[in-house]
Amino acid sequence: MSAPLDSRQLRAFRVLARTGSFTQTARELHLTQSGISHSMKALESEIGCRILDRVGKKVALTQAGEQLLQHAEKILQEMEVARESLQQLGKWGRGRLRLGASTTACQHIIPPVLREFKESFPRHDISLEPADTPQLVASLLSQRIDLALTLEAENEPQLEFHPLFTDELHFITAALHPWAQAGRVERDTISRENYILYSKHSVTFRLIDHYFRREDIVLNTIIEAGSMEATKELVKLGLGVSILAPWIAQKEIEEGSLVALPLGRKKLQRRWGIMHWKGRRLSLAEETFIGLCESASVSITQFTSSSKATIAASSRP
Repeated sequence: MSAPLDSRQLRAFRVLARTGSFTQTARELHLTQSGISHSMKALESEIGCRILDRVGKKVALTQAGEQLLQHAEKILQEMEVARESLQQLGKWGRGRLRLGASTTACQHIIPPVLREFKESFPRHDISLEPADTPQLVASLLSQRIDLALTLEAENEPQLEFHPLFTDELHFITAALHPWAQAGRVERDTISRENYILYSKHSVTFRLIDHYFRREDIVLNTIIEAGSMEATKELVKLGLGVSILAPWIAQKEIEEGSLVALPLGRKKLQRRWGIMHWKGRRLSLAEETFIGLCESASVSITQFTSSSKATIAASSRP
């Protein structure tokens, strides 16, 4: 792995590109002309190509130098923003983080993320709004929250989506359900079941409805549950079948009280991520929160991958 570029060399290069003069650059940076010349030679040696054309006392950029200047501007700008953010934290010692998240994320993802976040930002004020994706989009657009951890929303040009992970919905049944005992789902039995599903106003419900309409299957009896925990408990009691991502029922699946089975040959997948205003510069605290969410998503992705293999094996005839 190559060593990172020296920020002092990049600053000198940026000034030299603007002035075209070693003398003027040395004057602005309060350094010697020979020091600037040595720094540029070291930079060229580091990146392995010539970035300057020297014509007498004047300097012009080569094509490689022009490309490096573009990168240097971005790098130095980000460093300046980082320094400013850190100085503000040092000066005021506190800030705020206004979050929104789906109820599922509030239970399974947010707690460990915020626990780690508070270690880095102990004096930050945190607010959390639990809601479904449409409500979170409205809260972002009205600037009541800064970040939303939720499912990807469609047709929201003002918002930027930072993807975290993709999951897949499955039938979730009690361990003693005939489907679980057989290890597979017969298509002609799907319409006969009672279904316990999350709110009809949610993105997930809409995805499920579209999926089965495309498959020409009608889900006749639907019990609408207000939370995932209530849904799982009703399924365990044998009152119906649900359609969830296995990671949401990881504990129950691992202990054997619930069983996950594929919906069919076609997959029904969802994308999870962080939404915020497009083009808005994120604070250091917000960037840290997103990074922690990415780390937390790794375990979900790992469980999703392992459960796919288990479900595929158990559903073979």
